[in-house]
Amino acid sequence: MKIMKALTILVASQLVLGLSAFAQAGQAVDTPTEKLELTQEWDKVFPKSSQVKHSKVTFHNRYGITLAADLYIPKNVSGKLPAIAVSGPFGAVKEQSSGLYAQTLAERGFLTIAFDPSFTGESGGQPRSVASPDINTEDFSAAVDYLATRDDVDAERIGILGICGFGGFAINAAAVDTRIKATVASTMYDICRGTANGYFDANDNAEARYQMRKQLNAQRTEDYRNGTYKRTVMNPKPEADAPQFMKDYYDYYKTERGFHPRSINSGLGWNVTSSLSLLNMPILAYSDEIRSAVLVVHGEKAHSRYFGEDAFKKLKGDNKELLIVPGANHTDLYDNLEKIPFDKIEQFYRKYLK
Repeated sequence: MKIMKALTILVASQLVLGLSAFAQAGQAVDTPTEKLELTQEWDKVFPKSSQVKHSKVTFHNRYGITLAADLYIPKNVSGKLPAIAVSGPFGAVKEQSSGLYAQTLAERGFLTIAFDPSFTGESGGQPRSVASPDINTEDFSAAVDYLATRDDVDAERIGILGICGFGGFAINAAAVDTRIKATVASTMYDICRGTANGYFDANDNAEARYQMRKQLNAQRTEDYRNGTYKRTVMNPKPEADAPQFMKDYYDYYKTERGFHPRSINSGLGWNVTSSLSLLNMPILAYSDEIRSAVLVVHGEKAHSRYFGEDAFKKLKGDNKELLIVPGANHTDLYDNLEKIPFDKIEQFYRKYLK
């Protein structure tokens, strides 16, 4: 046992030394930037604010995927600003909820970006409509790369905000990226737990997961044979007896309230086999090691409330907070300005991005 432990330490130390030597040698590797076609007109599902300056920007993650973002800078400010990167919900685009959050926080004095995750919206990456817990977590860190290197951002005062499934990815990013000083997870899903266990953990058993793996891997073979990827059908019009949260999703994504043509949830659909990585990679494994501040926000009436409450239970430290919004359902925290607790969110960021 002692010999095996010594060998493990030796191999690990050699790997670290090898990587350090490579870095010290100064062998830079060029990162190709994908050229994106970005819409220049205002095509958000919310009104444009006169209190902020808006522009489109791009940046790349460490997988070489170029991401598209909307940049919001408060007017009549100077010096280096605290900054926040926003993304989500899972399957949405920056023209929807994340843009509303980013613009509102910019009105309150933060420099913000709302970005489209890899493989979706105006961001790059092939094939399209793919989800990855690793890459989507990395997308937050790539946003931090971009913000930390801007002349008008204080690199020591950067936070992130994830909505719905990207609330879970935001917590995962906070666990790995020590540059993130404050994280807000709003109306969060643990999308990996939901995929592996079903809603309310109703399918949390090995046989159910095995059958899901069989179906997904059969679909992989079919996709490869056909040269195309089968897509999911997102948010069809619900039957009268459908669960209320399905009606709420339809009301946001498929009506004038929140519909956007580039949104997966508004109609494009996910690649079915995206669920394979979600099924096999729990994202909150190290959330109890997060030292920076985290605020979990959830609606009292949200079907997904248990995701947020369980995620909060695992967090450690007196800089972790849980806020349950009275009377709010899951999608109220997408765009309902009377329910989204922006005063509390601003107060949280002011406290920890200082």
